[in-house]
Amino acid sequence: MSSDLAAIRRATLIGGTAVLMWATLALLVTWARAIPPFQLTGMAFVIAFLIGLVWMRVQGRSPLAAARQPPAVWLLGIGGLFGYHLVFFVALRLAPPVEANLINYAWPLLIVLFSALLPGERLRWWHLAGAALGLAGVAVLIGGRGVAFDPRFALGYGAAAVSAMIWAGYSVLSRRIGAVPTETVGWFCGGTALLSLLCHLALEETVVPDAAGWAAIVALGLGPVGLAFFVWDHGVKRGDIRALGAFAYAAPLLSTLLLIAFGQGALTASVGIACALIVGGAILAGRDLWARRAQPESFAKS
Repeated sequence: MSSDLAAIRRATLIGGTAVLMWATLALLVTWARAIPPFQLTGMAFVIAFLIGLVWMRVQGRSPLAAARQPPAVWLLGIGGLFGYHLVFFVALRLAPPVEANLINYAWPLLIVLFSALLPGERLRWWHLAGAALGLAGVAVLIGGRGVAFDPRFALGYGAAAVSAMIWAGYSVLSRRIGAVPTETVGWFCGGTALLSLLCHLALEETVVPDAAGWAAIVALGLGPVGLAFFVWDHGVKRGDIRALGAFAYAAPLLSTLLLIAFGQGALTASVGIACALIVGGAILAGRDLWARRAQPESFAKS
């Protein structure tokens, strides 16, 4: 195995841990359901910002040096993190959550498609087929809970589609700024926290969390709304972004399994079918990583 391929595999695995953390998001949010969404997001991102400061110190980097980035980098970072959450929250308010979530989970497929626009990347049939299988798995998973698209919620569906495009675009464009250190994500989290809390003050009433709420906020900030963004940044910049896009479909599946494990759902045939489709799609899309003879050009760096 070449050292380049080993490094790509390692970065892809590191990025894939973000998917594991995002799988805990739904469960943690249910534990903090009394807290308004922008307040919850802002408080969690404050913790993510503090993680970023610690990360910078551990790496021996100056926090101020990490913040010295061109305006385009700041626009991409804060636009990606805050923009995604803002538009997705709008979608959840304007459309039923199940349908909005299904549309939003087009972002892994969009990552695979958008990656074809990156210099040096080649999109093959197995990348597309694997991502399509993953999307089908999510459709089966959510369809088992009852999905009925209603034209009355078209605006909400549109917002969900935009949120998917924002996150896919942020992920793919992050690869184009590979020279920007991952520690800078901490500043993006800080900016997102500030904007989220401003939205909270303008649109919501403040709720003082109880003990369970505080525990959920800390867990969110340490995991799915914190460290996950740092490892994802590393993965999309240094790993196989097409494989990561397909692997991301494991998040709703694992999230469902966690909810079932904690008594907030039931194990059904649709969950089993979704599992087979998502796992099969991830294996297919990640063919370049596990194939004995990977094509070096398929891993060309942008």
